Amino acid sequence: MPVLKAADAAPNVFRDGASRTLLHTENLMVVVIDFYNGPWDVPDPYHQHVHEQVTYVASGDILFLCEGEEDQILRAGDMFAVSSGKPHTIKLLSKKARLVDSFTPVREDFL
Repeated sequence: MPVLKAADAAPNVFRDGASRTLLHTENLMVVVIDFYNGPWDVPDPYHQHVHEQVTYVASGDILFLCEGEEDQILRAGDMFAVSSGKPHTIKLLSKKARLVDSFTPVREDFL
């Protein structure tokens, strides 16, 4: 059984102000993303991927934008889901935020 203890995790800084830690099985990936450079003046650029995504907002405040949907302010305890191929993005509204993303299939581009 794969286990990743927080004390042993080495977050990967994938861009200025953001790091991620991940764990995956053959078909499912969970990614903890920490943002620490907010609030942002503008949202990240829209992106899309073949993966289905469910995200839990563990801390902080974000604006969730998804093509064809009403923009949503989300806070700790809120969640959102994105279908395969659906353009979406976020804007960090607080100084920091932690998101817990689940993807299927595994995001090979994150490995």
